[in-house]
Amino acid sequence: MNKTRWTYEHIDKQYYATCFGAGGMSSSARWALTPFDYIKCSMQANPTRFPSYTAGLSSIWKQQGLSGLYRGLAPTVLAYVSQSGTKYAMYELIKDNITRTVGQEQATNNKTVIYMVSAGCAEAIADVFMCPWEMLKVKVQTAQPCESFPTRFRPALFAMIKQRHDLKFPYGSLKPLWSRQVIGTVANFVTFEHTVKAIYKHILNTKNKNEYSQSTQLGVSFAAGYVSGLVSTIVSHPADSLLSLRARYPDKTYKQIIDLVGWKQLATQGLVPRAALTGTIIASQWFLYDSFKSIMGLGTSGGGCSCADDTNDDNDNNSNND
Repeated sequence: MNKTRWTYEHIDKQYYATCFGAGGMSSSARWALTPFDYIKCSMQANPTRFPSYTAGLSSIWKQQGLSGLYRGLAPTVLAYVSQSGTKYAMYELIKDNITRTVGQEQATNNKTVIYMVSAGCAEAIADVFMCPWEMLKVKVQTAQPCESFPTRFRPALFAMIKQRHDLKFPYGSLKPLWSRQVIGTVANFVTFEHTVKAIYKHILNTKNKNEYSQSTQLGVSFAAGYVSGLVSTIVSHPADSLLSLRARYPDKTYKQIIDLVGWKQLATQGLVPRAALTGTIIASQWFLYDSFKSIMGLGTSGGGCSCADDTNDDNDNNSNND
């Protein structure tokens, strides 16, 4: 028998801690792509600064070199390690506890609702840890060359703290962050769960999921992650643009910014590069997350919950003992 979960007695101590570690490690996909995130934020906040995505990368490379392309790396790492680790762990925790509370039959009949509630609540909690570092990252990446705002981590952090009343640091962007991240994560996780199920039902349907090789299962995680990444990008892009523009117009309210630029620009400015970036990132995150879980003996993600798997495993073990 291929056991994919630890037993229930250890799940509270080890399973969710492993999910936190796996989630934190999966955020490394974002660290490597910091240059693309930097150009994307710059184009959203200052549409006239770069004529195109490639022109932005080329210009920064020529003027500032590799270090310039990785502007905002430190707050990026801090933001996404804390956010991703918390998000994945809380998603599994909330999903499993809802399943135990309502019972397996009701959980099976209402999977989509459970996915949505679990993902939304998990992201809302994770964003509290992410918000200060995200605000710092955006401010550093959208600072104009003529501004005196520092771009190195420690001076920038001290500047944010010093100007916390004007910049509304550290939680001034929490509400728009929720509006971007919560809806994006709900779309991400729900799409991922159903895409994985659809792949094993309609494409890889000659045997059970656990009977396929680990490389095949991880390939499914990557493919489903890319689909969910594209869906997540489209639904969350207006809020993402609003966050970038907030750093450009710190003296304006979010409503004033919306009136100034319009919904069309919020929904479309920088969408294509962000879709390419975010789709790759989320696919890579799911791949890395499931790779780490598989190494630890927990199997890949997609449908069901750990408590149900544990019950099935225990039943299988009892059958084997008999």
